[in-house]
Amino acid sequence: MKHSSVSALSAAGVAPTLLISGATGTVGIQLARRLVAQGVPFRALVRDVNSAPAKALQQLPGAELVTGDLNDPASVGRALVGMKRAFLLTPSSAQAEAQQVAFVEQARLAGVQHVVKLSQWAAEAESPVRFLRYHAVVEAAIRASGLAYTFLRPNLFMQGLLAFQGTIAAQGQFFAPIGEARISVVDVRDIAAAAAAALTETGHENRTYDLTGPQALTHADMACALALATDRPVTFLDVPPAAMRGALRGLGMDPWMAEGLVEDYAHYHRGEAATVAPGVQQATGRAPRSFASFARDYAPAFGAPAPVVAP
Repeated sequence: MKHSSVSALSAAGVAPTLLISGATGTVGIQLARRLVAQGVPFRALVRDVNSAPAKALQQLPGAELVTGDLNDPASVGRALVGMKRAFLLTPSSAQAEAQQVAFVEQARLAGVQHVVKLSQWAAEAESPVRFLRYHAVVEAAIRASGLAYTFLRPNLFMQGLLAFQGTIAAQGQFFAPIGEARISVVDVRDIAAAAAAALTETGHENRTYDLTGPQALTHADMACALALATDRPVTFLDVPPAAMRGALRGLGMDPWMAEGLVEDYAHYHRGEAATVAPGVQQATGRAPRSFASFARDYAPAFGAPAPVVAP
């Protein structure tokens, strides 16, 4: 059952020809907003149309919601009928590889022409990081399918720090097992811009874009930028991997996901994510946002004092 929003685009009879999976997540919602800003109608695959994120999506002009379960390939296939392009993003989980490979097959059967996949920096089949291994497997499946593809391989998200916004706002600190290693962190808004370009323009077929910010920063550098943006002390604390693992498990995180994040940070600690790559510029035609820009834009989330409003 489809749930379409009332919009100028739908009223004009413009039917969507691209589908977004993961539309209610960090990257997906930014992509949806960008497509709306560009006047591009889209179909969003959601599991529950009555969830708060889905209802928010439903209000966007040009958005059409269709229900489907990534563990039910037939429902995914129905959602893909009539689509020319698809954005492939699922939550990282022990099922992600199977879900995404099945999505690719359903896209091929439905006649989709181009799949834009959100992969990850340094995706490699032999990687010690489980996330990077499964992304490499899915990339290989897409190549083997014969579909045109665009692989977006972002580095660590700047917005990942929002997971620490409570401790940063209340205690002025955040932590990770990374020491002084540098990472060329990237803004999610730039990832969404690259995805929108690949989904709506020609010339991105069979390309891989490594997406980073303009600088490789330590977590201490990020703390300094957040302190400057919020006008409050912010410090970074290096911790051992076991402490991160314990904290994640204490928050109730799935063990597979928690261990994957520990592996991810070991990868960062080895200095394997410090390269600054041109992917954002190549995909979008403009330079990526700096971390300082991110810190200013998100300062209220990290406890910046509310601005004084003149009477």
